[in-house]
Amino acid sequence: MDLLIIILFLILFIGLGLFFSRSNKTSSDYFKGDGSIPWVVAMFSIVATETSVLTFAGIPGIAYKSGWWFLQLAIGYIIGRTLVSFYLLPKYFSNNIVSIYEIIGNHYGPLIHKFSSLVFLITRLLADGIRFLLTAILFDVLTGWGIVNCVLIIGLITLLYSYIGGIKSILWIDSIQFLIYLGGGIISIYYISSFLTSNQIANVLDSSLSSIFVFQGSIINDSNLFISGIIGGTLLSFSSHGVDYMMVQRALSCNNLSSAKKAMIGSGLFALIQFSIFLLIGSLLREFYMNVDFSAIPASYAENGVFKKDREFAHFIATYLPVGVRGVLIAGIMSAAMSTLSSSINSLSSSTVRDLLGIKDNISLSKKISIIWAFALIIIASVFDQSNESLVITGLRIASFTYGILLSLFLIQLMNKKPKDWMVLIGSASGIISVFILQSYGVAWTWFILISTMVNVIVSLALLNLFRDE
Repeated sequence: MDLLIIILFLILFIGLGLFFSRSNKTSSDYFKGDGSIPWVVAMFSIVATETSVLTFAGIPGIAYKSGWWFLQLAIGYIIGRTLVSFYLLPKYFSNNIVSIYEIIGNHYGPLIHKFSSLVFLITRLLADGIRFLLTAILFDVLTGWGIVNCVLIIGLITLLYSYIGGIKSILWIDSIQFLIYLGGGIISIYYISSFLTSNQIANVLDSSLSSIFVFQGSIINDSNLFISGIIGGTLLSFSSHGVDYMMVQRALSCNNLSSAKKAMIGSGLFALIQFSIFLLIGSLLREFYMNVDFSAIPASYAENGVFKKDREFAHFIATYLPVGVRGVLIAGIMSAAMSTLSSSINSLSSSTVRDLLGIKDNISLSKKISIIWAFALIIIASVFDQSNESLVITGLRIASFTYGILLSLFLIQLMNKKPKDWMVLIGSASGIISVFILQSYGVAWTWFILISTMVNVIVSLALLNLFRDE
């Protein structure tokens, strides 16, 4: 029964890819759509793309171990996306571009244009490789198929409908997938709560909400401090949804600026709702497992009385959910993975064709590039090291190293300053070095983007003023 449900969902996704393939005539159609995407669909696609399976498994794992401090980031997300809507989206729509890095190229020149695209490509390859790996880990635990086999199955099916349908199919399928795994989260809350008393649930809610408002600790070193979380979430969202093409691409698929703003700001609100649902799952699971004998839990899930990373929810799904419901939840996990993977494949291909190769319209080449990036993600997920740190945090760390570069390039452009290529490259290198220094001194990752961006901008503009006559 569970397998049948999963197969039916996969057939649905492939069918939608075939349906939307009819409207793809040019590369612009394939990467941007024809401007007919409703803002609600774009909004759901943004949320589905950014959180994916990390939300389904990683966020409950965070709440299980350390409470609801992650919701601080979600509050910052709303602020960051509001800033994107009013300061960056108007720029993108007024220039009528396909890739946002075309604006960088128009301002700085071809070298920095390609450099910005390369930074984006590296960021997406590594960060989404981690997301893909987490999916494979969960599927291996739930099915026993092996991590590499799970990577291949999910990767190839996602490639199929992404290759066929382009951005329109991806956006619509993302929206459906978002509703599937959000519904799966709500169903899970119902089943976990059925094992708990009303007093236990009340205690969970009280302790969870109090963990959001943490004001004691070091603002520099503690990432779960309220102020650090808000600032980190704001900057992360402003950069990820403002200068990361994969996210901006969804907003650009809307037919006008007003719709794009609704999609962008609305995605922040839904991200908050979504995080709350999956954090609640983790907190309820912590209460539930207090009365469970860990010696009876298989070694694939726990070791020495402690769950392996991000496997608390997976064990509950596999062990305590009835047949049929378990199939829906597994389909939700697969949906979460595919939403991010398909978006990543399309945006990586688009930036490669438009930014690196400088080709405006070649849909055949665009599809071939999609295949290359799909297999690159499959390889990364297959060989990535599984550290003991939450993969959610690992993914955020990677983004923090590179987003400072992209954000500084756009900020300097907004200032109407034009440093030379070598100045930009030195500024970017300085920003990355500053992050390594901060990390070595134990500074919280939530500050990485802010400091990296500031260092990059200051160094680039200082060099511009110092060598103005050259």
